[in-house]
Amino acid sequence: MINDPAELPPDVRPGQSAELLKELHILTRDGRLNQDSRRKLKQVYHLYQFIEPLLAEVAQQHDPVLVDHGAGKSYLGFILYDLFCKPRQCGTIFGVETRAELVERSVALAARLGFERMAFAAVSVDDAIGSPLLPAQVDLVTALHACNTATDDAIRFALDRKVSHIVLVPCCQAEVAATLRQRKAVALGASPLAELWRHPLHTREIGSHLTNVLRCLLLESHGYKVNVTELVGWEHSLKNELIIASRTGGRKASSRQRAEWLLRECGLESLAPRFLY
Repeated sequence: MINDPAELPPDVRPGQSAELLKELHILTRDGRLNQDSRRKLKQVYHLYQFIEPLLAEVAQQHDPVLVDHGAGKSYLGFILYDLFCKPRQCGTIFGVETRAELVERSVALAARLGFERMAFAAVSVDDAIGSPLLPAQVDLVTALHACNTATDDAIRFALDRKVSHIVLVPCCQAEVAATLRQRKAVALGASPLAELWRHPLHTREIGSHLTNVLRCLLLESHGYKVNVTELVGWEHSLKNELIIASRTGGRKASSRQRAEWLLRECGLESLAPRFLY
């Protein structure tokens, strides 16, 4: 069994808590990595490379506060705390998760590890927007594979708090695809553009792509500079898109106008309340 940090697998970052990784079932009890855990750890570490400089930027001004929406077992929150907050002795991380049993488990784990500046709330992302359980001042919002409209709720939360940075890895969102499907016959008669989603597989793919395009335009319209890239290679995950937004304060009216055009041309006007506000 591995007890000495020097004996950790080479995939694990120096200084990383072996106890934490075992509790998260990333390391086996004898301190080893299986293939699935290695892939999961690679994704979280890769995401950390994007988040760490954003937290460091905020930390130059004040103690950063990060809210992780759809936290699940809080893999991301715990690893961020272990790698960033613990060695720097700064920062607070809140995990938001609807499943109370996962929140209770995370609370117990944070207490056991002495991660005093971690907190958790058993609320939906939507309810978190007005919840007194979350701080009014938030610097960074993350949402890693938050399903369906939870990513949109995380964006709304971030815009409500006027956070400095937003980091999203969107998951499935069937709402746009379902609306495209319902109006497909009308759309095909109205515009050749509807050929993009005529076939069922394309409906799903275009629906997912349109959703993220509209999210980016929404963020730009609220004064964020947006960068879209890959989280990891496609061989690791099909849910691979990484959206990073940093607040500049310069709202772009043209982004809202383009979103309005897309909603109108694609027959998605009913979704305007989600993507235009």
